[in-house]
Amino acid sequence: MNTEHKTDYTLITSDENSFSDFFESFEKEYVTLTGKNLILVISEQFNASNKNILLFLEYAHKHQDNGMSFVVVSKDVDIDEFPETFNIVPTLIEAKDVIEMENIQRDLGF
Repeated sequence: MNTEHKTDYTLITSDENSFSDFFESFEKEYVTLTGKNLILVISEQFNASNKNILLFLEYAHKHQDNGMSFVVVSKDVDIDEFPETFNIVPTLIEAKDVIEMENIQRDLGF
């Protein structure tokens, strides 16, 4: 798992060969990622199912409960098949936009 620390968020990408290895690495490293906005990029090579992506839902809720953003980047998913509170977007640019919008909402007290 690769982590790249940016000004407003931490970008997480995979260097693993399978989704299960990536998720396992994420679980081990998650404690070091709390308190930071996260963008998690799911590799297209994984062909991750909705069931796989939903494994991150618990972490997304924990993050949101602590006032931080958690955004998953995954192409070719139907976002209507996920809870509204789970941020899933097809591109990194949109993920950055979500974090910016949520930061503004938090600053305004929403």
